[in-house]
Amino acid sequence: MVKPALMLSGVLLVAALAALAGCNRGPDAAGPDAAEPPTPGETVRLLTAHLADGDLAAFARDAVTPQVHAGLEQAWSEGRSRWPLDQLPFSAHLPQAMAALSAADAERKLMQGFDRQLANASLASAAEFLTVFTVQFIAQQGDFSVSEREHYPQLVQALGNWAAQAPIGDRARAQASIAAMAAAAREAQLDSDAAFAGAGMEQGLQRMSRVLAVASQVLSGYGLDLAADLRAMDVQLQSQTGDLARVRLQYSLAGTPIDTVVNMERREGRWYVSDFLRHAEEAVASQPVTAAR
Repeated sequence: MVKPALMLSGVLLVAALAALAGCNRGPDAAGPDAAEPPTPGETVRLLTAHLADGDLAAFARDAVTPQVHAGLEQAWSEGRSRWPLDQLPFSAHLPQAMAALSAADAERKLMQGFDRQLANASLASAAEFLTVFTVQFIAQQGDFSVSEREHYPQLVQALGNWAAQAPIGDRARAQASIAAMAAAAREAQLDSDAAFAGAGMEQGLQRMSRVLAVASQVLSGYGLDLAADLRAMDVQLQSQTGDLARVRLQYSLAGTPIDTVVNMERREGRWYVSDFLRHAEEAVASQPVTAAR
């Protein structure tokens, strides 16, 4: 059964991942082969450009040190991690969701669920409840850094405002969206934990990049133009002391302004986003991922 809150949360999670992308590659964004290592601001632009371009594998390569990257590849092959995908809330549901989307009769079953639960419905009240609940959870629970507790509630509030007005109850849009997502999921062939592990990190992220590219198009059909919002992001170095720096991000998401600061650290001459590194290192040391039932 397709429940409104779960559908809404899935839409928000896809948008949240895309929002981490920042803006597209700008003229001052240095690549990994540049003569000089990227500055803190350039590093943020480089990583966000990878995600905006739909290249999760490149993001995984440049977001962590080579040693951590090697550990992540091993963790993927052993089924211990799906980083960076496993940093999303409800990430344990990902194989289950991919299996539902890629099933032979996915379009029929999902449209039946839509007709029972969402056709011509407004999700304003569900969006408001989910937004309040999620913001409170981030503020009081979970393994979030100070920077994440500052950024994520703003992000959730912006997406909640959008979802409350989005035409999610439109049957024609839903039918087209389900068909597109089902086709992308079938092409990805990532319908179980074993499939993710078997694909490995590089292939797994490349396949999921194509799925998320379709999801971004779906969101655009519901009035959320992530690319336009993210290209307008302003990235500024706020402070730098030795091997530590702080970078300020200012942008508007779905009409709601967001202002946050990310912490950076330099290792072996290159800058990294501290939260990305922390989560990746935790993933390397993690236990096998278990899908939620």
